[in-house]
Amino acid sequence: MSRIFNFSAGPATLPEGVLTQVKEELMDWRGSGMSVMEMSHRGKEFMSIAAEAETDLRELLEVPANYKVLFMQGGATGQFSFIPMNLLRGKTSADYLVTGSWGKKAVKAAASYCTANVAAKADPFTHVPALSDWKLNDSAAYVHYTPNETIEGVEFHTTPETNGVPLVGDFSSNFLSRPIEVSKHGLLYAGAQKNAGPAGIAFIVVRDDLIGQTHAACPDIFDYAQVAEADSMLNTPPTFAWYVSGLVFKWLKNLGGLQAIEEINIRKSAALYNYIDSEDFYTNPVNVADRSRMNVTFTLPNADLDKAFLAGAEAAQLSGLKGHRSVGGMRASIYNAMPEAGVAALIDYMKDFVKKNG
Repeated sequence: MSRIFNFSAGPATLPEGVLTQVKEELMDWRGSGMSVMEMSHRGKEFMSIAAEAETDLRELLEVPANYKVLFMQGGATGQFSFIPMNLLRGKTSADYLVTGSWGKKAVKAAASYCTANVAAKADPFTHVPALSDWKLNDSAAYVHYTPNETIEGVEFHTTPETNGVPLVGDFSSNFLSRPIEVSKHGLLYAGAQKNAGPAGIAFIVVRDDLIGQTHAACPDIFDYAQVAEADSMLNTPPTFAWYVSGLVFKWLKNLGGLQAIEEINIRKSAALYNYIDSEDFYTNPVNVADRSRMNVTFTLPNADLDKAFLAGAEAAQLSGLKGHRSVGGMRASIYNAMPEAGVAALIDYMKDFVKKNG
């Protein structure tokens, strides 16, 4: 069987070793006689899977003891609403730093529950606004930002300072790709389907003192305090996604943790950006200091070439390179599980395309 190099923005490629282990355990998990998909979420087998995954995630992120780690349904998009429901705590406004499409969507969702103040906005979405342009409100319930914008390929490479206001980060597309300063955040969250596992589960890391004062509209199932009290099992969780994510956490630990994967990700992204910058044929629109390591966007000199580029890439077993419909062009998502060989193969194809079409 031949596997392609999958550059999809999500659901995205998973480590081959993890997929192999899933295959081996699919029918019979460690002598239990059943698949993880068939287990009771309250049985001792799955409870052990869940507990080990949380322990490993805490270790990878170096989560302080005064933070809860939650495994929830609804993806990261669900958190756009769950966050104001949980973190307003009687306040009426929250600040948002908007550097791309997902930050914009988060503002729209929060506006149903509070005044969602756009404290800084990139225009166009090709950079992180200068700190001098931010208009933060000290009375805001929290400051929300999107550390990596998947669609436009813009990434924060430092943690924003918020003058003591709780910082909330949507790490969906760069989760576990580098160390995170957890203690500088009141809450961080991520969907699984880019760097951590299959779609269907989201991870929330939230400081103890911020939960337990929910908005009147918040359903019990999305109340962080109640979810924490029930060990993320107020109802049946997405057990299979939880299990596979746990295997990815083990894979990362075996690689050497987040510092080790960050070094790999720096090499991969640098190789691709260096090639793009070396050619007049390809263009990346993002400010160099704010370029994403996870989602590398680029355009060709003529959009009429896009169809041929994508067809040739598919023939070369390089899949998922079409840019988001809202921005066009190309996008190579090179998450943790994309091997360096995949990036090298993409660069080789891009060089060949230039020779034939440049």
